[in-house]
Formats: sequence, structure tokens, C-alpha cells
Amino acid sequence: MTRSDRHNEQSNPSFEFGIYTLGELSPHPETGKTIGAQQRIREVIEAAKLADEAGIDVFGVGEHHRLDFAISSPPVLLAAIAQATKRIRLTSATTVLGTSDPVRVYEDFSTLDLLSDGRAEIIAGRGAYIESFPLFGYELSSYGELFREKTAMFLALNDNETVTWSGKFRSPLNEAEIAPRPKQSRLPLWLGVGGTPASAALAGEIGAGMALAILGGDPHEYKHLVDEYRRAGKAAGHADKELKVGITGHSFVGRTPEEARAQFYPYYANYYTGFMKRPPLDREAFDGLCAPETALNVGSVEEVTEKILRQHELFGHSRFMAQMDIGGMPFKQVAQAIELLATEVAPSVRKALKR
Repeated sequence: MTRSDRHNEQSNPSFEFGIYTLGELSPHPETGKTIGAQQRIREVIEAAKLADEAGIDVFGVGEHHRLDFAISSPPVLLAAIAQATKRIRLTSATTVLGTSDPVRVYEDFSTLDLLSDGRAEIIAGRGAYIESFPLFGYELSSYGELFREKTAMFLALNDNETVTWSGKFRSPLNEAEIAPRPKQSRLPLWLGVGGTPASAALAGEIGAGMALAILGGDPHEYKHLVDEYRRAGKAAGHADKELKVGITGHSFVGRTPEEARAQFYPYYANYYTGFMKRPPLDREAFDGLCAPETALNVGSVEEVTEKILRQHELFGHSRFMAQMDIGGMPFKQVAQAIELLATEVAPSVRKALKR
């Protein structure tokens, strides 16, 4: 099957596949060398181009405000990616909305939508890191309240060209014109959810998609969040088709189970101790984390396909997004895994779901 054929086959797919990156700057586990932010950003753009050509549906970039991350401005980087790609949808992963100005966020992503011919999305979240609070002058004690208020404001901006609005944390708007408007009728909004039921409920209440981050362990432990999302959405009057669930997490695909684990292990262990702040991880323990019943999607094409299908039985989700480029992994290995996800895992999952 040619890439053109895959593009035609995957237009408006019932189950979407995505790649996302946070752009972290980890030292290589063997050499100790860390690539610079400029090279990292260039590699992210190359990964997006490859994902687009291979038939991946969505590409996302995260937002962090620290020297060990290369990406602090997702819409700027996504605008560059928009010019280098043709069809792939472009999203933040995530936008830290609580410490952002919703007007600026809306205008930036609306501009991205025009540049990309209607391919922009937003995954908004509270943020797993807290450095943006002092950086932008917010109190951490207002963490939840900020997110809820600014989410409500963003929804008003998304629905109306002229907005009158007032709240606790920002100066009011009085018949303010919000421009430019996107090519899409509205910017698609997802809320990023970790382990907080309140975030899942909020996503359901407002009818946004829910991007659920599962970084490992037993997927069944997250089922209550999906249930809470759908319960809240139904209570708010949203139709089932409006309530979209996406599952995101660490993933890596190899030709064989051993190849996948051997290639991913040193970089995952590096990330595990460096960014996740966990104790050192030996190979035996890592293999246990990759067991068939877990949510760490590392293995052969067949193994990763089976994990996604098992999770689909549990969650009924319509999108899966993989984070692969962690712990200082070289771009060549990332590229190989993206190709396998796009050309072998995705068709296998879709074929099984059709049956």
C-alpha cells in the first residue's frame, strides 16, 4: 500500500492515531551528551513531517517553561509544522490554560487554524509541572479555580465573535472583538486528564474531548475517570457522539518483542529516573512494566495492537496518542517506531475494530 493509498483509506478514520512530544532535553544514557534546543525543535518538525507522510492523524507538542524542555510555545512550533505538513491535525499537548491568557491562546490557535487550513486543536490542562505559576504571576493555591474560570472564558471566546465577560482572575471584556476567527466553525477543545476526577467531570460538563494520560500500570485503574467523564457529559445534555475519549501514553514499537524492549529500555530508564523522579529501573523490572496487562505500550506490532484493542474494550476511546521520544532517544529510532505505528499497528487496529 502506497502512502497516498493510506491517506485515502485513513481520511476521517473512526479510530485515530497520534504522536506527541514534550520536547524534553535529556542527556543520552550512554554518552551523557544533551542535544541543544534548536536541534530538538528541528527533530520535532522532522518527526511531524514523517508522521504526516506515514498516515498518522494527529501530532501534538507540549508546553513547559524550564531549561530542560525545548518547547514553551506550542502554537509557534505548530505553525512551523503546519507549513511542513499537508494533512495531519495539530494540537497542543497540553496548553497550561490556568496560567495563560485565554484570549491570547484563542488568537494564537485560531491563527494556526488559518495557516494550517483548518487542522488546529487544543488539549488544555492544569499542568503536571508548576513552574508557570510564579513565572506568570499566579498563586499555586488558585490552581483549580484558575483552570475552571479560564476554561469557561475560552468557551465563550470560541462561541462568539464579540464577547462580554468578567471573572476573578482577569480584567473583564466588554463587547470585545475576538479575532481572527478560525477556518473551522470552532476550535476543537480537549481537556487533558491525569488522575483527577474533577478534571474528567469538567471535560464532560462542557462537552470537550477527554485526553486521558496513562503512563503505565493497570488500565482498569483509570476506568472510573472515563465513567465520570461520560456521566457528567450525559448529565449536562451532551450526546454520546460529542463525548470523545483519547488515551495517551509512553509507547514504542519494534519488529519483535525483544527488539522493542532492548531499544526502548535505556531511554525509558533514563526518563524514569530523570523526569519521573523514580528509583533506578533495572531491565527485569522494566520488562514487568511492559507485561501484557499493563498500559506501557512497548513491544512488537502484534503486542501493541493487542494492548490498544484491550484498552478500547475497556474505554471505548476513539484516539490513541503515543509519546516515544523520551530519555534522549536518537531521532532515527523514533522515526522507525513512528513508521511501524502508522503502517502496521494502525491498520491492524482499525481492521480488528471493523470486525
